[in-house]
Amino acid sequence: MQSVSLVWFRQDLRLHDNPALAEAIDTGHVLPVYILDDTNAGDWKIGSASRWWLHHSIQQLNQTLANKLWVYKGDPKQIIKRLISEHSIENVFWNRCYEPWQVQRDKKIKNELEYLGISVRSFNSALLWEPWTNLKHDDTPYKVFTPFYENGMENLFIETPTETKIAKLKAIPCSQANDKIEQLALMPTLNWYEGIASNWSPGERGAQERLDSFIQKGIENYKVGRDFPALNSVSRQSPHLHYGEISPRQILHYIAKATQGMQIEANVAHFQKELAWREFSYSLLYYFPFITHRNLNQKFDQFPWVENEALLRLWQGGKTGFPIIDAGMRELWHTGYMHNRVRMIAASFLAKNLCIPWQLGAKWFWDCLLDADLANNSASWQWVAGSGADAAPYFRIFNPVIQSQKFDPDGNYIRSYVPELSSCPSKLIHDPGSASPTEIRKHGIILGNDYPLPIVDLKETRAAALTAYKNMKETILAA
Repeated sequence: MQSVSLVWFRQDLRLHDNPALAEAIDTGHVLPVYILDDTNAGDWKIGSASRWWLHHSIQQLNQTLANKLWVYKGDPKQIIKRLISEHSIENVFWNRCYEPWQVQRDKKIKNELEYLGISVRSFNSALLWEPWTNLKHDDTPYKVFTPFYENGMENLFIETPTETKIAKLKAIPCSQANDKIEQLALMPTLNWYEGIASNWSPGERGAQERLDSFIQKGIENYKVGRDFPALNSVSRQSPHLHYGEISPRQILHYIAKATQGMQIEANVAHFQKELAWREFSYSLLYYFPFITHRNLNQKFDQFPWVENEALLRLWQGGKTGFPIIDAGMRELWHTGYMHNRVRMIAASFLAKNLCIPWQLGAKWFWDCLLDADLANNSASWQWVAGSGADAAPYFRIFNPVIQSQKFDPDGNYIRSYVPELSSCPSKLIHDPGSASPTEIRKHGIILGNDYPLPIVDLKETRAAALTAYKNMKETILAA
């Protein structure tokens, strides 16, 4: 009689290139399980937008498993122990996660199950290089991206995708009710997600379709076009990667095969480097788990951040009076996504012009982003704030007007999400607050009524931020 193996799906919601599932299929009968763990997540329960995505991703996974996915909500340790008893399970397999709370939880579960005589094995399905495989010569983690990337590319082998023999899968039929996924209560009670639903297709199939579209329409111009939010030059794979509907090695191998003979090596290499930033973020989170809420550079603990609730709300609502920022914040609210260039501009404005703690911006992104990823979100916010690893110097303060003029010169991105400025000519759309009331009225716009006046003066807030930074350094030196 063949043994029964439990496969615990987590952030690997796919069948292909799934090492844990592949191992279970080769072992015998399979009990595929998903557990929504809000019990151990603490402050890092998934946000509202991500819950919408997760609902649909689990649905698709369940469909591809012919409705044989067992779905639960609660403490995985208790649920898995009960399933082991009910189904005479001998093996438990999962693919590794790297968030601090999940690492701690998984260690406890593994130790307890092995004590009970259960075989437990975990696998890498999410990263090109797991944190402990890409270290400096002294076995310490990198804090600078370029050597991390170069060492990874020169000395470490990128594995080929794992073959998952789906046709041989012997999944145990699920006895749960047909509304088993609805019972997780992931979907919002209010229908605010129409814009999200019209822009995204969660699941393994959606990930592949998005990748095909990127290869056909975006990758040829990726290196330059990725900075222009109005262009279709980015992969938009981040939410699919976060939930493991596709793996980074699948992406790289598929792109290498699909672009043969296209002579776009520079664009492919640049995309690979951007993918490696995600790997760097995971390494930082693994070795410095406190970066989710504390400055990696402890000098910034002395920085005089200002918690201004009124300004924070205006930033969140896309009502700052700076069109490129407002377009980004509205794109985020409407679609669950924000173009990466605009993320940097919006984050810089919050942390440096408003001097509001980066943690408050990171928490807002966590709740609103479909691709809310603890490693990427934490590392990227700290990079912009100047307090993280290999960070942008604090004195590098993005000017939203100049950035807008450079990367959205015709204002097409702004017009997509700030329709009240649609009649504004390109020469005014980047900084309508600098125009005279008479000039802007010619285009049917009354500032302060149709569109907000700038909430701060860029020159003054930049100078104030630099002064605060200088005083922080002087205080530290004097201590």
